Amino acid sequence: MRIALTPRIECLGLVLLSLLLIGAGLGMREPFNVDEERFLGVALEMLQSGSWFVPHRAAEIYPDKPPLFMWTVALFTLLTGLPKVALYLPALLSGAVATACLYDLGRRLWNPRIGRIAALLFLATYQTYSILRTGQIDGFLCLWTALGMYGLVRHLLLGPAWGWFYVACAAMGFGVISKGVGFVPALMLIPYAYAVRKDWRGVVAMPNQKRAWLLGLLVTLAAIAIWLVPLVLSVALQNSADGVEYLKNILLHQTAQRYASAWEHQEPFWYFFVKVIPQYWLPMFLALPWLVPAWRRQLLKHDGRVLVLLGWVVLTLLFFSLSSGKRKLYIYPALPGLALIAAPLVPWLLRRWFRQRPLGRKIFMGLTVVWFCAWFARGFIEPIKEGPNPHEEIMRQAAEITGGADLVLANWREGHWLFAQQPIVHFGFLSNSTVDQAALWLRTHPQAFALVPSNDFARCFLPEKAKKLGKTSRAEWLVVGADADNGQCHPEPPARVYRFVWQTAVL
Repeated sequence: MRIALTPRIECLGLVLLSLLLIGAGLGMREPFNVDEERFLGVALEMLQSGSWFVPHRAAEIYPDKPPLFMWTVALFTLLTGLPKVALYLPALLSGAVATACLYDLGRRLWNPRIGRIAALLFLATYQTYSILRTGQIDGFLCLWTALGMYGLVRHLLLGPAWGWFYVACAAMGFGVISKGVGFVPALMLIPYAYAVRKDWRGVVAMPNQKRAWLLGLLVTLAAIAIWLVPLVLSVALQNSADGVEYLKNILLHQTAQRYASAWEHQEPFWYFFVKVIPQYWLPMFLALPWLVPAWRRQLLKHDGRVLVLLGWVVLTLLFFSLSSGKRKLYIYPALPGLALIAAPLVPWLLRRWFRQRPLGRKIFMGLTVVWFCAWFARGFIEPIKEGPNPHEEIMRQAAEITGGADLVLANWREGHWLFAQQPIVHFGFLSNSTVDQAALWLRTHPQAFALVPSNDFARCFLPEKAKKLGKTSRAEWLVVGADADNGQCHPEPPARVYRFVWQTAVL
């Protein structure tokens, strides 16, 4: 006897599954890559300094990203008292919300079975695992993308639902102040406008509603203003050159200029289609030879649902492909839309593949269970395999060797700052010749020490005077005092000097 579950119970079950898969190993994970170290450090420095609108990295302004993600990490840190857990909670929340949104949209657009499939496709995709289990902004951006997609679909395909449209607009605004590309759900309006104009079935026409549409833009701007208005006011009141430079950087250099002419992660136009999608969109990628012709047939029947959702996925991929700067995680906002538009075809695919092969259907179901179990188990295996962050041990040893004296950082990484157990001195994160400047600093501050990488050490310091601390993925690190100076480095004095100390042990 089959027990019928209500949509609410089904949705709750899928959300719990997302929490199990994404949250596996939570509490065992360490901030390991540079993004995680940076964002956790910025959040903790906000808590310490109270500078909420202008983020800082070791006392230097950090201009690369808006602060909403760091605010959220700081909030979860206050609530839990566990920074290493708080870092991963925004993405865990995002995964749960996205799963619920996909289930509900699939159920409303088609039926509950399609909702289940859409949610499971999303959770099964490798890119979901690789992004939502990290402490990065793109995992948090998934929350706003999912809410933006949900609100727009409820309005454009199932509406009119102006309330949900304004929820979508607010979500896109919050997405923008999480990461500048948070507006991408709005690309859905382009295929929607075409479908309405051509009278395709499955879309809701809403003529003579210019004011209501315009109000959506104002809602988006109001969400952005939650951060931007206080920022501009604080910069104006303080009349700080650093604040003005931060505004120029975050509003222009890190957004439009970065998109139009990226200075890092440069890749060709076809990068996502050849290098990313075949791996990171598994297992859905394997079904594309059947899905693409099926979508084409649905488009020939003027199915507006397919045009709007598939058009949004294609436009999102095109938007990120047109920029010269590309990272494999950039296209993740398109994945929920792909899962939703692929889900209705899965029952047809299973009948096509296994109609005459019942054993094959059982094998497929078994492999699906194994796939999810493997992701769950990997959540515990990975933290054990990776071990502790090497920066933590290096900075502990540095504090012991130097007796807690000022430590000058040369060619440093975020992990040195995050795990510092003593006052640190540096000359700007992007400064080039900091080994030379560290030598100069020790001449005038003989009580201090310097942390330098071995690959750029012998130019300025005597090898026999150095103490080895350990290795990271980038270098072996040594600590030296003023007595190790070989007298060969005579740089210009640094333009800026920053000194930073954690007031309490943060990790």
